[in-house]
Amino acid sequence: MINSIQPITTGSIEPARLSPRLAETAGASDESTSFASTVGGALDQLAAADNRAAGAAEAAATGDIASVGEYMIAATEAQLAAELTVAVRNRAVEAFNDIMRMQV
Repeated sequence: MINSIQPITTGSIEPARLSPRLAETAGASDESTSFASTVGGALDQLAAADNRAAGAAEAAATGDIASVGEYMIAATEAQLAAELTVAVRNRAVEAFNDIMRMQV
């Protein structure tokens, strides 16, 4: 029997929050998550997706995988996560460059 494709969730990715110092001046709570930890968590998820894809590829090569679809799903998830990471990085670099070109 073929299992249905599970939707991709963003349950463990939290939105960026102000740093504690900026949160105090903005009146936000002390339980804020820094941008760096959010990006780090997203990169950890990318590494985990890549490891799942590598494990599925190894299982497919040795014949230990239940279906080829499992490998294709893992490989596609890893590819999409990598493309998203590169797109976010490119936008961040563009934003930084725009800020650096601003007249003060």
